[in-house]
Amino acid sequence: MQSNESQRYSSPISLGIYEKALPAGMGWSERLDTARELEFDFVEISIDEQPERQARLDWNRQQRNDFNCAKMNSGIRVPSMCLSAHRSAPFGSRDAATRERAHVLMEKALDFAVDLGIRNIQLAGYDVYYEPADRGTRQRFIDGLQWSVERAAQAQVMLSVEIMDTTFINSISKWLEYDELIQSPWFTVYPDLGNLSAWGNNMATELTKGIDKITAIHLKDTVPVTPDSPGKFRDVPFGDGCVDFVHAFEVLSALNYRGPYLLEMWAQGRDDDIDRVRNAKAWIEDKMHEGGIGL
Repeated sequence: MQSNESQRYSSPISLGIYEKALPAGMGWSERLDTARELEFDFVEISIDEQPERQARLDWNRQQRNDFNCAKMNSGIRVPSMCLSAHRSAPFGSRDAATRERAHVLMEKALDFAVDLGIRNIQLAGYDVYYEPADRGTRQRFIDGLQWSVERAAQAQVMLSVEIMDTTFINSISKWLEYDELIQSPWFTVYPDLGNLSAWGNNMATELTKGIDKITAIHLKDTVPVTPDSPGKFRDVPFGDGCVDFVHAFEVLSALNYRGPYLLEMWAQGRDDDIDRVRNAKAWIEDKMHEGGIGL
C-alpha cells in the first residue's frame, strides 16, 4: 500500500491557490487548513509591497518553526513565493539606495525560502515600475538578475520570472532574451496564461518556446490590451475574459507539461470569498478536463 507521502505526488497535476485569494485576516494555520478543505495541493505565499508581508522575512526562529509546524499539521505545502516587493524596490532603479534595498530583499527572501522549504521564488519581470525605463534601467535589472541567480544557485532555490502586465517582459519570447544572458539552470520562467493572452501572444508558440524552462503556471483571466483599452489584468471572473483555457491546456498536455498550476485570485473582503475560490476551482478543473489534463 502506498504511504501518504507517495500518494501526494500520484495525481497527474498539482493545483495550488494564491495566498491573496483567501481572506487576509486568516492566520497561517487557518489559511492552510482552508486550502486543504478546498482540496488544493499547495499555497503560494506573497511577499509584496505591504510592510506587514515584508516583515515576514524578519521572522525569528520560533516564528519560522511555527509556520513549518502549521504546514506539517495541515498537510499543505508552501513550495513557492511571489516576491513582488521588488516593484517598489527594483534592481533597475536609478537610485543607489533603492537598488540596495532590492539586494537586501533578495538575500532575506532566499534565507526565508531555505528555512521554510520554499523552492521557487517568482520574480516580477519589471526593470522598474514607478520610474521611467531606459537602457540604464534594463542593464541594472540584468546586473541584479545575475547577482540574484548566483545566490539562488548557492541556496538551491529556483528564481522564476513571471510574464507580466507591462511590455517589458510580456511574452516568453522576451524572457528568453534574458535566459540567453543569464544561462543558469536556477533561472526559469513562470508564465501567466492571463498576461500572455491579454498581450495577444500566440499561446501555442509561446508555451512551446519555453516548455523546458517553465517551473509553474499562473491561471487567471484577463481583458485584452487593444489600441483603445489598456486591458485588465486582475479581478476578471473566470470565463469573462479573453483566455482560451481549453486551448492552453491542450497545448500543455501535448507538451507533456507536469509542473504545478496556481489559481491566482484576490479576496474582496466579502462573505463569499471562499465560495468564489471554490467555484473558480471547479470551473478551471472542468476546462482542464476539456483540454485533456486529468485530475
